[in-house]
Amino acid sequence: MSRSKPTASEWAILNALWERGPATVRGVHDVIAAASGTTYNTTLKLMQIMAVKGLVKRDASERAHVYKPAFAREALQSDAAVDLLDRVFAGSAAELMQRALARRKPNAGELAKLRELLQTYEKD
Repeated sequence: MSRSKPTASEWAILNALWERGPATVRGVHDVIAAASGTTYNTTLKLMQIMAVKGLVKRDASERAHVYKPAFAREALQSDAAVDLLDRVFAGSAAELMQRALARRKPNAGELAKLRELLQTYEKD
């Protein structure tokens, strides 16, 4: 199944919905407005567009429509990671990780998780 690729503003809305759960436009706007500086009408229009793109589902049974993500966070993150890997790093997972780790040192928990993943892949 081919999914639409969220824009940066759409990622902010999706993250708010994944963190908060199903919400109205007002609820999402209250979460993202401080960081994004967007107006309520911008948030409303973006969420309407996202519904048309299939990124969110809208329950119109109540006066205030309630939105929820159409996909799990992990599914869209995987799509984005594969796209980035292919488009920017020519399929090289090693280069992607090198660039990411050079910009921000992972904490001890993240390093342990990465070691565990590498060990799992080495066994396969």
